[in-house]
Amino acid sequence: MAVYTPVSADELAAFLADYAVGEATSFKGIAEGVENSNFMVDTASGRYFLTLYEKRVEAADLPWFLALTTHLADKGLPVPRPIRDRTGQTLRQLNGRPACLIEFLPGVSVTEPTPAQCGAVGAALGRLHSAAADFTAVRANALGPSAWPVLAARCGDQLGRIDPDLPGLVAAGLAATQAWPAGLPSGVIHADLFCDNVLMLDGEVSGLIDFYFACTDLIAYDLAVTHAAWCFTTDGSRHVPERAAALWTGYAGARGLSAAEVAALPLLGVGAALRFTLTRAYDWLNTPPDALVTRKDPMAFARRLRWYLAATPEMMAPEMLRGA
Repeated sequence: MAVYTPVSADELAAFLADYAVGEATSFKGIAEGVENSNFMVDTASGRYFLTLYEKRVEAADLPWFLALTTHLADKGLPVPRPIRDRTGQTLRQLNGRPACLIEFLPGVSVTEPTPAQCGAVGAALGRLHSAAADFTAVRANALGPSAWPVLAARCGDQLGRIDPDLPGLVAAGLAATQAWPAGLPSGVIHADLFCDNVLMLDGEVSGLIDFYFACTDLIAYDLAVTHAAWCFTTDGSRHVPERAAALWTGYAGARGLSAAEVAALPLLGVGAALRFTLTRAYDWLNTPPDALVTRKDPMAFARRLRWYLAATPEMMAPEMLRGA
């Protein structure tokens, strides 16, 4: 369970007294998330999440994240709104940790999405990018292209312990991304829109959650990350064109891409797959066996990386080429 900092009933009551949400009627720790301590809180006014931010989240970045999610919620997107206390603050302290009370959104995450669900996610991502266009605060992408050679160097010759093919795939990905595209539109991106960060209800997106990798970067890169997350089988062994077609169609209906962005999609896909291959490989090699965090197989994204290295815009997004 993702509760690293416990909270007693009395501590919760004192915390909630500064909010206009009423007293707690139910309170429990929840397993969702591996970065922070998370609790479900029911009060007379509704259901909320209470999050205590642990050390892996930079405290200095929290005001940016909370301002972004507030901005998106104000724009009508299904993003959980940080709740303001009686003084108007969203970020507090509880038991020595930064803490926030957050709106609860209903819905469930899928594991093997249908094309229709991929279309709904594409449309939601397009609306997110449009809604964030006037959010002017900037946060650099700490896991962007400049970080990939550093991560690879930290893994070093241990990559071959994971799989004999992995060092060659990483080297090919690093070589390809030396020609990272310049001049494409940039803005706020989610950067981590995996299936477990989307809530679905009655076939619609009811929640876009977990913005703690959000940053300012190439908008089309965010779409490439989402394509990598949603349009392959879980183990990365097969690209699913029907899912991809629906994702592109949904996105095009909400925002669309320029011809230059479409042309760059295969290289952006290489970058997306390389980023998650490397972060998973680093965690695979450095996470202790008794850690609470479950390691994720880096080869699931290394297989995607192989696919993107051979991809063309026609293979990735024929629907977008027709509309670009």
